[in-house]
Amino acid sequence: MSRLDRYILSQLMALFGFFALVLVSVYWVNRAVRLFDQLISDGQTAWVVLEFTALTLPYVIRIVLPVAAFVATVYTINRLMTESEMVVMQATGASPWRLARPVAVFGLIVALMMAVLVHVLVPAAREKLADRQAQVAQNITARFLTEGSFLHPAHGVTLYIREITARGELLDLFLSDTRTPDLHTAYSAEKALIVRAEVGPKLVMLDGMAQSLRSADGRLAVTRFSNFTYDIGALVPMDAARRRVLEEFSTAHLITAPEAAELATGATPARVRLELHERLTQPLLAPVVALLGFAALMIGGFSRFGIWRQIGLAVVLIIGVQFLSNLMADMAARPPAHWGLFYLPAGAGLAVAAALLVWAGRPRRVRRPVSGPDLVTEPAP
Repeated sequence: MSRLDRYILSQLMALFGFFALVLVSVYWVNRAVRLFDQLISDGQTAWVVLEFTALTLPYVIRIVLPVAAFVATVYTINRLMTESEMVVMQATGASPWRLARPVAVFGLIVALMMAVLVHVLVPAAREKLADRQAQVAQNITARFLTEGSFLHPAHGVTLYIREITARGELLDLFLSDTRTPDLHTAYSAEKALIVRAEVGPKLVMLDGMAQSLRSADGRLAVTRFSNFTYDIGALVPMDAARRRVLEEFSTAHLITAPEAAELATGATPARVRLELHERLTQPLLAPVVALLGFAALMIGGFSRFGIWRQIGLAVVLIIGVQFLSNLMADMAARPPAHWGLFYLPAGAGLAVAAALLVWAGRPRRVRRPVSGPDLVTEPAP
């Protein structure tokens, strides 16, 4: 790699790191706020929120990397043109194809990063996140241990706890159970404890009262008790097996053991092949968007007003590639499945970039000023 290639590549990588950091931070904070509201409202701790947001980070980075590569390419080439560095490079005889070489290398580096994310990190993070979500959903204690608000841990069950002491005692508890159609039961107790058992957690209420109202005859039965045990483990199925999805399997597993993935997820062989080819095509977008951004900026000449028209063209081309990618993904998923459609957006993007580079490298005619009529001088009389 020549010094010129290293110079352009260093500029691209520096700006790519900056834009990737900014975009990942913005996108990740947006997702973290939504997770924070959801998990905190369910009674989870801040550590669980941090763990969930960290597990979503590989997926966020995979989405942001192509955008960061495109923005870094457009910004770098625009700056090189503004500071006349690109003019000097072209004056030395470097063609658009020659200048596109470091951009292609830059796109391949980003594609390698995306390949690691798509094939290894994202499936591992999604599997871990799904397992933790299942554990949180089955954590009935976290749903109960929220004071000062009415909770609904299950359909037809309402719970209120005035205060939770440092020793884990639930003070002034109220529990309403309307799961039986013709019977409404309400429990109130001065104190309660959650006790672990082999079959699930139990709620032990002390010094309380149970009121049962039958809707058939309208009779109310009141029973006072010194201690009463309520099975809260039955509110959520604790031993329900979680069905995995294809997104949780690594690409190596889909290639070497597709039958195991089909058995665990219930997917068909065609669906496994579609998932595999979709992953293989996702890293290809990185060099495509980088070359499209570079080629669109190279078709224009020098202008005192900048190259905003070329930048607008580059943005339109990227939107078109993304639209085509979404369309092909939707068409490929329809029966009969055609996995070859996943490769069409990348191929079309590379073809458009090559056409723009050919157009940028065409010989240009220099317009000569139109000469006026010859002036005839007459001798003075």
